[in-house]
Amino acid sequence: MLSASDSLISLMSFAAGSLMTGAPSQPYAFLLSHADNGIPNNPRLPLIFYPRAVPQETEDLASWFEGRFTLNQWQPRWRYPVYPYSHFHPNSHEMLGMCAGWAEILFGGDGGRVITVHAGDAVLIPAGVGHKQIAASEDFFAVGAYPCGLQPQTLRDDITCLSQMQDAVKQVAVPAMDPLLGDKGGVTQLWHPLAAAQNHSNP
Repeated sequence: MLSASDSLISLMSFAAGSLMTGAPSQPYAFLLSHADNGIPNNPRLPLIFYPRAVPQETEDLASWFEGRFTLNQWQPRWRYPVYPYSHFHPNSHEMLGMCAGWAEILFGGDGGRVITVHAGDAVLIPAGVGHKQIAASEDFFAVGAYPCGLQPQTLRDDITCLSQMQDAVKQVAVPAMDPLLGDKGGVTQLWHPLAAAQNHSNP
């Protein structure tokens, strides 16, 4: 079982190893662990970015993402741009598959991090992590998916509910499968060990 320090090393090794390969299909991860006003973010699970997740010859990206997510027990629910205001899901993780154009998305609240995404990229957002679209091409849209069986709540920044939302985020289970890579990928190789380490240190 991983200790808390081993968990941090695991996260750093995953990110460093991904970046060092230089391969565009390699995911990388970073933590948005501190609350930002009323955005709880997530103290234990990192956001995972999958650049160029779709095979190059794919023509219908939306259908490809939807098929892939469904295969791995994540339910596609919408095709749409990302909301242009900070919001989060306290009871569910979320996967975004980018289907056309490009966008700049702010993750983690006003003090968070902007990622520029393009068609074919995907982002796995842990429960509680804030996100909003701040700029985009006219044709940009994404497929949004959630672990099967969950009905996601969508909430906005509200400092009066922060403590309650932080407690809710801690209760969200880690899914069994990575939405893109199934029994491989960030969920199984990173989220599972981090969650197990936290459960071990907080029995």
